[in-house]
Amino acid sequence: MGGLVPKGFYRLGCDIGGTFTDFVLVNDRAGRFYVYKCLTTPADPSDAVEQGIRALLDQIPGRKPDIDEIIHGTTLVINAIIEGLITTRGFRDVLELGRELRYDAYDIFAEYPRPLVPRRLRLEVDERIASDGRVLRRLDPQAVRGVLAELRRGGVESLAVCLINSYRNPDHEKDIKALVEREWPEVFLSTSVEVLPQIREYERTCTTATNAYVKPITARYLKKLAGRLESLGFGGKLYIMLSSGGITSVETAREFPVRIIESGPTAAVIASQHYGRMFKIPDIFCFDMGGTTAKSCLIQNGQAGLVSTFEVGRVQRFKKGSGLPIQVPVVDLMEIGAGGGSIARMSKMGLLQVGPESAGADPGPACYARGGREPTVTDADLVLGYLDPDFFLGGTMPLDKAAAEAAIAENVAGPLGTSLLEAAFGIHDLINETMAAAAKTHIAEKGGNPKIVTIAAFGGAGPVHAYGLAKKIGAPRIIVPPLAGVGSAMGFFTAPVAFDLSRSQRTALDDADFSQIEALFQELEAEGAAILQRSGRQRRVSFERTLMMRFVGQGAETDLAIERKPFQTWSKALVRRRFDAVYQKLYGRTYPENPVEFVTFKVRASLPERPFRLPPLDRRRGRMAECIKGRRPAFSVLKKKFVPFTVYDRALLYPGARLAGPAIVEENESTIIIGEDARARVDEYGFVWIEIK
Repeated sequence: MGGLVPKGFYRLGCDIGGTFTDFVLVNDRAGRFYVYKCLTTPADPSDAVEQGIRALLDQIPGRKPDIDEIIHGTTLVINAIIEGLITTRGFRDVLELGRELRYDAYDIFAEYPRPLVPRRLRLEVDERIASDGRVLRRLDPQAVRGVLAELRRGGVESLAVCLINSYRNPDHEKDIKALVEREWPEVFLSTSVEVLPQIREYERTCTTATNAYVKPITARYLKKLAGRLESLGFGGKLYIMLSSGGITSVETAREFPVRIIESGPTAAVIASQHYGRMFKIPDIFCFDMGGTTAKSCLIQNGQAGLVSTFEVGRVQRFKKGSGLPIQVPVVDLMEIGAGGGSIARMSKMGLLQVGPESAGADPGPACYARGGREPTVTDADLVLGYLDPDFFLGGTMPLDKAAAEAAIAENVAGPLGTSLLEAAFGIHDLINETMAAAAKTHIAEKGGNPKIVTIAAFGGAGPVHAYGLAKKIGAPRIIVPPLAGVGSAMGFFTAPVAFDLSRSQRTALDDADFSQIEALFQELEAEGAAILQRSGRQRRVSFERTLMMRFVGQGAETDLAIERKPFQTWSKALVRRRFDAVYQKLYGRTYPENPVEFVTFKVRASLPERPFRLPPLDRRRGRMAECIKGRRPAFSVLKKKFVPFTVYDRALLYPGARLAGPAIVEENESTIIIGEDARARVDEYGFVWIEIK
């Protein structure tokens, strides 16, 4: 894409969601943003990507710009593939046995997710490594060849290798990898020593198997995407968002696709983190509600928390333990409800239920007029007057209000014996109540207070529901950033190129050799630096170190972030005091008389951030009358009836503008609802600050 603008000034963010695909193109020099939003194409997501890029480029007058970077995030769509697993003799059924824990002790019919690898394709090899890394039984290469031949006959496309205790001694897994690369090079291969060299056999096997499961489709999709970008003339660098909040190269994402499964929702948190630091907001609650799901995260002191495990494929969507555990670093997100496409229907008990099923992009809500007949949250918002049927996506996608009314009347109002209006508000209010209950729990678990947090609203539906959510949890303030409807795509620009590495090596603190630990940290840092070199950004690498420690005999670890300095300069007494301080802060007490041990050592390697710059609004604006589009009736949460709402055009709002509720602020990608007990102001950068009495 040769152009008048020199190379390096344009970056493109692309977020593929379950319903919509969002695009933001930023000119770093001018601080100018170009935005586009379209329906996701589930059959081939790259169709929407190409459509969006072409539409964005058409917005720029003159010759096409030379795009330096494209940063891409998505929630992976998993297709069924045939996968095999090689493990140590006696451990064939680890995936089936799990932890033998019941996620619901009182449900005798509780279901569990099926293992990703069927038992007939879980094969064993005769080898054994001890927990301290000693070789108890050597690997027989001929036996491995026999196992590979059997898996090949079974039609296996992707292969996972996870041997017992290989995180302490990887030699046998490396031997199997060398055999596979020599004799079966076309198979997709994932080894646990590369994917997750940590303790806990079930989680390690499950994570490695999941990586193998998504590897073929990820590789094919990224190859197809690269081809389409090339056909558009793109010659820059493509980056992929990680679930941990960093971005990485295509090569790394192709090798470790398990690390990008939650990449899309993470980006809005990174944007919130950036805005929280920008305005020095101590507690900011990121609320990102799109078409399919709603995610949240409490950011404290400018930092979002990271956790080392999350679940996919839950049988019961909101019940922890009913899914497959994935042990990779991920931003501490909580799914607090559903999205605009969440379907409303009657439960078996005859009560109104919203979600967890979603209409998605195809067929979508009834008002999309694409074949959907079941009522959704978006249909309810339209009937309540919060959405303008002629200005959805800036008027490029008209909504069918009559279809929404018919779907709600037939499926909700009729069975409940209520009016259409009562049914629509019931859907809207129930989803807010569901999200509020989960939000209160999430904030309390992090030691926060919902009555002092600032809600940052993102996504197409987030600003529509943020006011109702704030009322229910008692939050006094809402902030709606510019381009909030494509907030995840904006977050890509603030994320650093980064990668997290870990290695388990269980050692009692009293017996630990700190020089050996320093050597281990340096090994992890060298590996991280090598991975970052693939990114193409030649800058200084920084490292963060973390110790995962626990009391001897305990089943869970505590993360202890430490300064990066030679580990042998630390004293054991200082490490112990640090551990006790963190443990006491988390749990209210500690046990100084009990011995502690190191379990896992972690390193985050990262390059400097390259954040975007928001341009200030034009101060020459200044007439409120020009910002008002008109008035329309919408449902009042306080008065429980339709009242006139003043409708504003966000694109015309000026610095210092003040809005009194009830009001609706419309932009192409989203709509902001302001109740009559709230007031709003616009700052110099276009952020809308809503204060609730």
